[in-house]
Amino acid sequence: MIDLRRLHVLRAVAHYGTVTAAARALHFTPSAASQQIRQLARDLDVVLLEPQGRGVRLTPAAESLLAHADAIEARWEEAERDLRADHDAPAGPLRVVGFPVAISVLLAPMAARMGARHPRLSVRIAEAGVPESFDLLFEGAADLAVVESTPHSPPLSDGRFDQQALLDDPFDLVVPAGHALAGVERVDLAEAAREPWIAPVPESPCRPHVMAACGAAGFSPDVVHHALDWNVTAHLVAHGLGVALIPRLAHLTPHLPITRVRCAGEPHRKLLTCTRGGGHARPAVAAALRELRALAPTAVA
Repeated sequence: MIDLRRLHVLRAVAHYGTVTAAARALHFTPSAASQQIRQLARDLDVVLLEPQGRGVRLTPAAESLLAHADAIEARWEEAERDLRADHDAPAGPLRVVGFPVAISVLLAPMAARMGARHPRLSVRIAEAGVPESFDLLFEGAADLAVVESTPHSPPLSDGRFDQQALLDDPFDLVVPAGHALAGVERVDLAEAAREPWIAPVPESPCRPHVMAACGAAGFSPDVVHHALDWNVTAHLVAHGLGVALIPRLAHLTPHLPITRVRCAGEPHRKLLTCTRGGGHARPAVAAALRELRALAPTAVA
């Protein structure tokens, strides 16, 4: 018989990339995590890890085993749902995570609706970036996440997660009030090619979208300021320090002397809902997903 706890350690090594990182996430010592994998290899009579430089990598046998492990994890989610869930009334804690804009526009109203409709359900919200959201789902510390699609996210085919499109969030060109482009109904970004730009910080998941939109318009922006928060970006624009692309979902400080201008071609970012594989069918999660899908069409004006 295979000890499923050892299988989970192997899944953690694949998810986090190293035995040390996996051990930290699982609250093991690195030696204990390594011992679990060695014992799993002995149980199966295969080699699961092999040296690579100063670290290790998964063997083909381990990669094959992981595909089955992800399926087992998804089936276990379904089994827990069948054994514990009250199919008519979602109950218990529902742990959801997301980035700030998603919380403000989608998760907070979803939680309010769920609280009114399901008194036995307790929705608990936590702010988390994209990589952290996937880690929390993998660890079982979150049940549902709203994330931005990024080039570094797990592929949609990754069996550990169920990722579904929620909405497209267009970027608007934001310019100071009185700017030459402030009065146009729709702008070609190429018209802002010679402007100073305010862009997201390099580690922001939105930065690739901004740079790609400018690239598609035929230019590389002259970035003179960087910001993490969209309202910081808006204040920089308001003081005439540059122009910026800001998602339409971002609620900006009222009465700033700025103008949002819609862009030709509507560059956008994609927002996804994400659960663990098999977790989307749990009654509380399924109810939350329905609320989010109902909110999505009206979220982007």
